Amino acid sequence: MDALHRTSLLLGADAVAKLRGATVMVVGCGAVGSFAAEALARTGVGHIILIDSDVIEESNINRQLFALQSTLGLPKVDVAAARIHDINPNIRVTPMKLFFDDTTVLDFTPDFVIDAIDSVPSKIALYKWCAMRRAPFISSMGAARKFDPTQIKIAKISKTTVCPLAAKIRKLVRAERLPDFYVVYSTEPAAPVSQSDGARVFGSLITVTGTFGLMAANFAINSILSRGEQLRQHAPAHM
Repeated sequence: MDALHRTSLLLGADAVAKLRGATVMVVGCGAVGSFAAEALARTGVGHIILIDSDVIEESNINRQLFALQSTLGLPKVDVAAARIHDINPNIRVTPMKLFFDDTTVLDFTPDFVIDAIDSVPSKIALYKWCAMRRAPFISSMGAARKFDPTQIKIAKISKTTVCPLAAKIRKLVRAERLPDFYVVYSTEPAAPVSQSDGARVFGSLITVTGTFGLMAANFAINSILSRGEQLRQHAPAHM
């Protein structure tokens, strides 16, 4: 019995073969991206491209799958690649230690892209990159300062509410005249900033950030299996 036997029982052999032939790019391998990459690997996506410029720090351990005492100081993409190969040595992994921005040049087009970047300018740059190549993608909005994973949803960016990051992204997307796209976001109001929070460092829980990543991966998997068609259960009522 192989590692994907139970996946095949649920999805069918044809679906497993389709996932094995797919390429998914995960940009950002932290709190959200690590769970997304893990889910893709355990579901049998055949080629996973990992993009992140950071190394693992002790402060990552509370919420990032790749962050362990034994991996401190190592590049996230290298640790992620080794873990994915340990899960399934047949998966092709392409780790790229780089910071994605509007100067990034990549000469390929994946079947799907998961945006798990923290930087807003980098997010916009990635949206443009995907739009230019007509690569389907889903983007993670703000997961920090949240407690309740049951309030996490998937919707078009134009239909999001509550999330301050989503509001900022909506304005930038309109200004750049980018097409509407799906995001993972939370309708839970963010907790107040604590005195210990720094300018760009906020408290977060793995139960929330991990759910963001798993939902993004699930959307990517279903998008691939439906040949790019949007998931019926996530489509707005008027569509």
